[in-house]
Amino acid sequence: MSSRTGIGYDSHRFAAGRRLILGGVPIDHDQGLEGHSDADVLTHAIIDALLGAAGLGDIGQHFPDTDDRFRDADSLELLRTTMGMLAQAGLEITNVDATIVTERPAIGPHREAMRAALAQALGTDPGRVNIKATRGEGMGFIGRGEGAAVLAVATLRPAQ
Repeated sequence: MSSRTGIGYDSHRFAAGRRLILGGVPIDHDQGLEGHSDADVLTHAIIDALLGAAGLGDIGQHFPDTDDRFRDADSLELLRTTMGMLAQAGLEITNVDATIVTERPAIGPHREAMRAALAQALGTDPGRVNIKATRGEGMGFIGRGEGAAVLAVATLRPAQ
């Protein structure tokens, strides 16, 4: 088997009274993201990309939002569990690339902390994890500041 690539996407609306967590990093913001777990949209998209590349379904199959075991779950722990599934399948990470789409907060000041936290949970070097950001330019739910979305791509290879 050669390399395998998967795509992940997730979006969550902003909600008052919630902490904002992106890539496992708490970010000072007036709102957090609404969700069953910690609503870490970045980590969720990466999990889906990894599961897709491995042919192991999606995040909802493994960590359903109807299961109270995952209420307020730390998404980095879900990512570590996903890495265990990949190890059992004989796969390892080649690269993860993600784009965060949100009007605010600014992602740049937090990018390296996110890369480091994600790389640690992925069990890989931060150089294999890339985080980018863009805005909705005033269009749609993102442009109106109602939420955030992430698109992620992961490439896996047979474990060596």
